[in-house]
Amino acid sequence: MSISTPLARPVAQDNHTRGQWRTQPDAPARTVGLSLAGVLAEVSRLTRPRIALMVLATVFTAMWLTAGRTIDGSRLAWLLLGTALVAASSSIANQILERDTDRLMPRTAFRPIAAGRMTPAAATLVAFLVLVLGEGIVTAVAGWPPAVAALATWLVYVAIYTPMKKVSPLNTAVGAVAGALPVAIGWLAAEGPRRLAAGDAAGTLAVGALATVLYLWQFPHFMAIAWLYREQYARAGLRMLTVDDPTGLRAAGQALAASLAMVPVSLVLAVPSASVPLFLAAAFASMIYVAATVWFALRRDDASARTLLMVSLGSLLALLTASVACGPPAAVSSLTATASPPSFAADFSAENSLPPTHTLQP
Repeated sequence: MSISTPLARPVAQDNHTRGQWRTQPDAPARTVGLSLAGVLAEVSRLTRPRIALMVLATVFTAMWLTAGRTIDGSRLAWLLLGTALVAASSSIANQILERDTDRLMPRTAFRPIAAGRMTPAAATLVAFLVLVLGEGIVTAVAGWPPAVAALATWLVYVAIYTPMKKVSPLNTAVGAVAGALPVAIGWLAAEGPRRLAAGDAAGTLAVGALATVLYLWQFPHFMAIAWLYREQYARAGLRMLTVDDPTGLRAAGQALAASLAMVPVSLVLAVPSASVPLFLAAAFASMIYVAATVWFALRRDDASARTLLMVSLGSLLALLTASVACGPPAAVSSLTATASPPSFAADFSAENSLPPTHTLQP
């Protein structure tokens, strides 16, 4: 059993149309098998799990920096599952809103909604149900503050950032907010406000530094993407900075400014824990990121943009890994030993536990 859709392909190759794409009504049908592998591939295209994985890593790191080893493992797993569902819903909603522009870009033309394999109405229903399920899980295991933070992330990404891409190149600054907000989910779920009120400012300082790092990190990362796909973005009418300024000077300037600002902020990550290894890892990762950004600013070509994109992913992975591996802030351990504050699960009674029959259908 399969689904057939027209495949977008290049039109006549002349000087005016070379590389342009449009849907050809008479093109051979492209089929998507309904095997398990085909279904999983469709789900992956629809939910973009790599983005969700970054969100989950952010939430976990924020919790770790806030509460350390007092985190309850089972509650953490449920929280991450709920957060993943909210992230998946935001990806589906994004593709619903961008289905027309997605059809105009080869990199997105084969997405399920843009290609017509899923109707916008069906996708809207799925996005709504997944969002409600994800929010319900987050609320059940962590209370309403993290659920509100998750919903705020969804709204900024879907309701503000996505439509803003057609209006202003400032969309990157707004999208960076959505990328940093998951830190609040982890901080709130780990009782960050309560710990801060009890005198533990170390975790909040570390989490604040993490959120700022994530916000700044996104500028070089997305400017590299915007450069690589600038022609496709222009064809789709999306106002990326590399479209408004084809020379790339403004994109390079923003990327360089953000990467330089990220250096001292990343070092703050190591202050609460007084960890020398974390300090060195943060310094190394951020400086490598600056070097790649400088190279892109000087060259402004596809090769330097691809290098910057790869380095951006590696530097973020290094920072998150070092933050977890080098332990929580020293004050967390001290507070745990002396004051014994409630653990991550302490505020939840048995009545709030998810029943064993609760099923998840992302």
